[in-house]
Amino acid sequence: MVRGIERKRIFRDDKDRESFVQRLGDVLKESSTACYAWSLLPNHVHLLLKTGDHPIATVMRRLLTGYAVTFNRRYRRHGQLFQNRYKSILCQEDRYLLELVRYIHLNPLRAGLVDRYSQLGRYKYCGHGFILGNLKNDWQDVDYVLGFFSRRRASAQGRYKEYVFEGIAKGRRPDLVGGGLVRSLGGWSEARRLGKGERRVKGDERILGDSEFVLDTLKESSERFERRYELKARGYDLGALAERVGEIFGMEGGDLYSPGKYRRLIKPRSVFCYWAVRELGETTTSMAKRLGLTQAGVSKAVLRGERIVKERHLRLMES
Repeated sequence: MVRGIERKRIFRDDKDRESFVQRLGDVLKESSTACYAWSLLPNHVHLLLKTGDHPIATVMRRLLTGYAVTFNRRYRRHGQLFQNRYKSILCQEDRYLLELVRYIHLNPLRAGLVDRYSQLGRYKYCGHGFILGNLKNDWQDVDYVLGFFSRRRASAQGRYKEYVFEGIAKGRRPDLVGGGLVRSLGGWSEARRLGKGERRVKGDERILGDSEFVLDTLKESSERFERRYELKARGYDLGALAERVGEIFGMEGGDLYSPGKYRRLIKPRSVFCYWAVRELGETTTSMAKRLGLTQAGVSKAVLRGERIVKERHLRLMES
C-alpha cells in the first residue's frame, strides 16, 4: 500500500494512471513478480504481489521512483510524491489470498469511482475486470486466482464474480489492514472476545496470518538476525567473507572486486553476493556499488549464488 504525501493525489487524470500501469507491468515482468490483485485510487495504490527474482523492496523502488520522476516532470513540481515508505504486510497465502483479492478489487466501488458493481468489471485501473476476461494485460496472474474457483475458466470466472459480489455486504475490512494482533486473532469480534482475558496471542502489524503463522515468521526473522550477529561477532565482515569465498574457489579474495565481467568470477561473485546479502544483511544497492555492477545484476547473482551454495553444500563458517 502506498499513499500520496499528505494524502494528496498521485493520479490527476487517466494519463497518469496509464503511465503507472504501464510501468507496473514492465517492472513486474522484468522481475518475475506475480501480481494477484491491484487497484488505483486517486491518492493511493493497493497491490497484492508474490516475490519473484527480485525482493519486493527492489520492485517497489523501481516502480515508485520511476513514476515519481515522470509525475514531477509532467507537472513541473519538485519534492516527494509518496508518503514515507510504502507499507508492506507479509500475508499467509492459503488463509488470506482470496480475501485480499476481493478486498483490493472492491476498493474502486467503495471509493465511488464506479457507481455499480456491474461497472467494476470494465474499470481499467483495477484487476477485477482482467480476472473476468473483460480486459487484457500480460502481467497479472489471472489463472492462479481463478484456479481457486474451478478448473473450467468460464465456471471459475462466474464463481469469482459471485465471491467478490458477496464481499460488498462485508463493508470495509479493518481486520485485513488494521493491527497485526487483531489480524492474527481472526478479526475484531474475536479480538474483543479474547480481550476479556481468556488468552493472549502473539501479533505483529507487519504480518497477516493466524497466530502460528505470525509466530513462525517472527521466529524465522529472529533466527536470521541472531545468525547475522553471530557472524559479525566472529569477525565475518565483507573482507572476511571475500577471503572465505577466495579460499573456496582457489583465488585471492580481492579479485572479486576486479572491474569487468570475467567468466571465472561469475560463480565466486555469485556466492559472495548471496552470503553478503542473505547472511550479513548487505543491500543489493550497496553491493552493486562495491562491485561495479547494476542492482539488478546483484539480485540475479544472489539467486545464482543460492543455487551454487545448495548444490555444492558450501558453508560460510567452517565450524
